[in-house]
Amino acid sequence: MKLGLITDSVGNQPLEQALDLAAELNLDTVEVATGNWSESPHANLGELVSNPAARKQLLSAVESRGLSLSALNANGNQLHPVQGADHDRVVRDTITVAGELGVPTVVLMSGLPGAKGESTPNWITTSWPPETLEILEYQWNEVAIPYWRDLAAFARARGVRLAVEMHGRQLVFNVATMHRLREAAGEDVVGANLDPSHLMWMGADILAVIRSLGSAIFHVHAKDARVEHPNSAVNGVLDTLPPTRAAERSWNYVTLGLGHPGGAAFWSEFVYVLRSAGYDGPLNIEHEDVLVGSEEGVRRSAELLRSVVIRDAPDWAPARI
Repeated sequence: MKLGLITDSVGNQPLEQALDLAAELNLDTVEVATGNWSESPHANLGELVSNPAARKQLLSAVESRGLSLSALNANGNQLHPVQGADHDRVVRDTITVAGELGVPTVVLMSGLPGAKGESTPNWITTSWPPETLEILEYQWNEVAIPYWRDLAAFARARGVRLAVEMHGRQLVFNVATMHRLREAAGEDVVGANLDPSHLMWMGADILAVIRSLGSAIFHVHAKDARVEHPNSAVNGVLDTLPPTRAAERSWNYVTLGLGHPGGAAFWSEFVYVLRSAGYDGPLNIEHEDVLVGSEEGVRRSAELLRSVVIRDAPDWAPARI
């Protein structure tokens, strides 16, 4: 396995400084965001699409520090009833750039449509009242599946895999919906970007998630979540308070080791179960902790991961006796 950094984690730093930090921390890979929900502080997607010299410059900046570019990130909502076309352009341009750069993976969300005729996305989380299932059928069969089959073909033609984050307020938000998307769109191209923090606050057992996904895990983000039990005991885990009101929320994204019960012991098991599921790719640190400085959070996360990561390929076998 390799350790990496999503450079948006230190988006207040210029690209060169972010890359220097990754190299200083003995990381192996970086992931760069290209737009949509990211302000894209470290990449100009338009230049990367149109200018081979810009692509060469980005790759040189990464590789000159002994790093590799493991993924580009285009998280947004390309199924949005109004904004979807703009987000889709960013997604497809990002896939095109990844193909030109030889970057194997583009990380993105599934997107979330509205109900028929609606102008805002509609996240269905219950099967009642009955119209909710009608909305879901429309979202999947008339919007998401045709779109994703086309996008998968677009990515396949460019030698790029699509790693989808399971995330709240997205059509794909858990393991079951991930499997549904893969079966519909193409399991060779569409897989999971496993960010455990998104599933932690929803109550999933992350080790069971890994075992269920298995070879469907294309990419991994290393991010932690903390359920704030004094608040969740009163209000449950569905929470609409902004992240800046961390003390009042039912859950928060936090620096690695400060969230999931077990701390470093959990992350050690996380890495081991990933290996047992056949995953040997990057673990890219993502810092979204509003109570910890970005560079301090990245440094703490890197220190924890260095203590648990499994780097070398296995080579032991029992003796033949």
